[in-house]
Formats: sequence, structure tokens, C-alpha cells
Amino acid sequence: MNRITQLFETKNGILSVYYTAGFPRLNDTVNILKILQAKGINTVEVGIPFSDPMADGPVIQEAATQALKNGMSLKKLFEQLKDIRKEVTIPVILMGYLNPIMQFGFEEFCKQCVAVGVDGMIIPDLPFGDYMSDFKDLTQTYDLKTIMLITPETTDDRIRLIDANTEGFIYMVSSTAITGTQKSFNEQKQAYFRRINTMDLKNPRLVGFGISNKETFEAATSHAAGAIIGSKFIQLLSSEPTAEQAVDQLLEALKK
Repeated sequence: MNRITQLFETKNGILSVYYTAGFPRLNDTVNILKILQAKGINTVEVGIPFSDPMADGPVIQEAATQALKNGMSLKKLFEQLKDIRKEVTIPVILMGYLNPIMQFGFEEFCKQCVAVGVDGMIIPDLPFGDYMSDFKDLTQTYDLKTIMLITPETTDDRIRLIDANTEGFIYMVSSTAITGTQKSFNEQKQAYFRRINTMDLKNPRLVGFGISNKETFEAATSHAAGAIIGSKFIQLLSSEPTAEQAVDQLLEALKK
């Protein structure tokens, strides 16, 4: 069974953490992944750095820029991840934009994901129609979960279409803005969470964009299976002396 599927069948209140491969230093990728698992993080999204990450705010953009300067590439990332399954058992998802994946070769990307033990992918700029026509069969052949994003502007019909044609979970973007931290979710956003919750979708959902403290994490987990934290953790990786301290500070922030 795919590790993503297994996780959602056995746990609620899931905490997923995003970080950029090759940041702060080129060879930090695997160490951060091991630390996140050791600290009890349930699943991890490893970001593939790209020069034009249109859905990401300045914090993740800067991390991607630094990672590219450090020499990170998709080829290098797969080399770094080749032995992770000797020690890492939690689900690992690659999150990146279509351009570098297509340059690498989409089927080769899928093959390498399987070879190193990646469980799924999030490609924010992959149009759903293109996924259906060109990529769905391929990802299913390799048992890689393709996670699609929905926003407050996504129609109910489109949400149900995504739900019917994907597996793993649905990435529920908290707003139509770019990534970044927020102190709280207003009533409009919580109404959106409640609306999706009443749709009785087959796929579980994780809420992302803006999760940074106890209030936003609890708001997300009260209407979904869990939450995704990215920008807050990237900030802590920049400010704390070690990755271990960054994770500790993140977990502490979720208690306040």
C-alpha cells in the first residue's frame, strides 16, 4: 500500500512540513528529512527549487534561489534521496513546478521517484486537463499519488472532478494568495473550510498556505485531516543555528 494512503487510514490531525531541497546548504536535504521524522512529523514535502515559483511567497522564493545557487537540481535531489528508505518510513512527496520535471522527462521522473521511495507529487502549475489526458495513466502505473490543489475559487463541480480522479489527498489552499504565514483565519476562510467539509469527498484534505501557529493549525485540523506548514519552517531554518532547533521551534509555535 502507498505510504500516503496508509497514513490517512491510520491517523488524524496530520502535520505535514514543506522544505526546499538544498537549503540552507546543498547537502542538508536528507538530514532535515531524518530530523523531521525523528521529531514526529507525519509526512514531508520536499520542494524542487525553481527560478519562477509562481505560487510561492518571498520566503520560499528566496530559499529556492539559494538552493539553486548551492547547485541543487532534480538529478542531484534524486542522488541525495537514493538511500532514504533505509532510515525514513514516513511518506515523502516531491513538490515542484512542471518546467524542470518536463526537462528531466516526466516518465523518468516517475521512475526515479519509485527508485528512491517517493510516494507522490504536487505540481502546482500542472493543469488538471493535461493531467487527465497526458499524465494520469502514467502516475497510476507507478503508484505515485498526484496531489491536486483547490482554492476558495474552485467550483464544486471542479472539486468533485478532482476528487473522482485523484488519490492520496487534496491540497486545500487556504486562500487565493501566495504562500506565507498568517496569525489567524478569518470567518470567510473558515466558511470555505466548512463548505468543503460538507461535500463528503472521498479523498482526505490537508490545508496549506498560512499555517504558522496553534490557532491556524487547529482551525485547519478542525475541518480537514491535517495541515501543511512551509514558510514558517523555512524562516526557522534560516534563523535557528541547526535544523533540529528549527523543528523544535516549529513544534513550540504550534502550541502557542
